[in-house]
Amino acid sequence: MRWYPAPAKLNLFLHVVGRRADGYHLLQTAFRLIDRYDQVGIEPRADGELRRTDTLPGVSPEADLCLRAAVLLKEEHALRQGARAAEALGADIGLRKEIPLGGGLGGGSSDAATVLLVLNRLWRLDMTRAQLQALALRLGADVPFFVYGRSALGEGIGERLSELSIRPASYLVLQPQVSVSTKEIFSDAALTRDTKELTIPPFFDGPSDNDLERIALRRYPAIREQLGWLKRHCPDARMTGSGSCVFAEFKLETDALAVQAKLPETMRGFVAQGLDRHPLYEWGIE
Repeated sequence: MRWYPAPAKLNLFLHVVGRRADGYHLLQTAFRLIDRYDQVGIEPRADGELRRTDTLPGVSPEADLCLRAAVLLKEEHALRQGARAAEALGADIGLRKEIPLGGGLGGGSSDAATVLLVLNRLWRLDMTRAQLQALALRLGADVPFFVYGRSALGEGIGERLSELSIRPASYLVLQPQVSVSTKEIFSDAALTRDTKELTIPPFFDGPSDNDLERIALRRYPAIREQLGWLKRHCPDARMTGSGSCVFAEFKLETDALAVQAKLPETMRGFVAQGLDRHPLYEWGIE
C-alpha cells in the first residue's frame, strides 16, 4: 500500500457574514495549508470492493469520510460512464492520523480530498479539479478547499474559492485536549452572524479575528486557558476554525520554536510551516 499526504489547514481569519434559508452559515475566511500531515494509504483493487484496512476509534463506517469519498467518486463515475464502467473500481484504504480530531485543522476533510485526488488518478477517471471540487462539497464544506490545493479566500459556505498570495510564515499550534463540535458552535444563540464582508486583495495581510472564538472560549475552558497563555507571548494569537486548536504566526521558525520551548508540561503543540500548495496539487487536472 502506498501512502499519500493529507495536510492540515489554518483559518487565518474567519467571519460569519450571514445565514442561508437552509440554515447553513455564510462565511468569509482565509485558508492556509500547513506542513502537518495525516497519511492516507491507498491500494487499488480490481474486484470493485472499497474497504478500510483499519478503523478510527469513535468513527462508524457510515461517517468515515475516506470511505465516503471513495464511494461517492465511484458512484459519480457510474453516473457519467455507466455502471459497467465503474463496477471494477475498488480500493483498500488506510489512515495514519497526526491531525487531531475536532481541532479545527480540517483533518477529516483533508483525508477525504486526498482520497478523491488519488483515486481520480489511480482509477484514470480524468475528472477536472472543478468537477472534483463540486463532488467534494457533498462531503463537507472544507473538502473543496483541500481539492483546490492553494492558499485561498473562502466564501459562501466555504466552497467559493479564490487564490490568495500569503507571505511565508511559521506557526506555533497548540492542541487543547478537547474535541469541539462544529455544529454546537454554529448553533449557539450568541454567535455573531452579520459581520461586514471585507474586500480582500490578492495578497493577504489582513484581519486576524475569528467570530467563532468567543463562543468556543466560553464553552471550553481548556481552549480559553491555552489561548490566554499563547496571547501572553504572541498578542495576535487566535483560534482556527471552530476550535479547539489555537495558533500564533511568526516570521521566523526560530521564534516559533523559542515560544514552543516555554510550553508548560500540561500543554501540547507543534511548529509548522505555511504551504503555498498541496503536495498533490499537480494531481488535480485543470
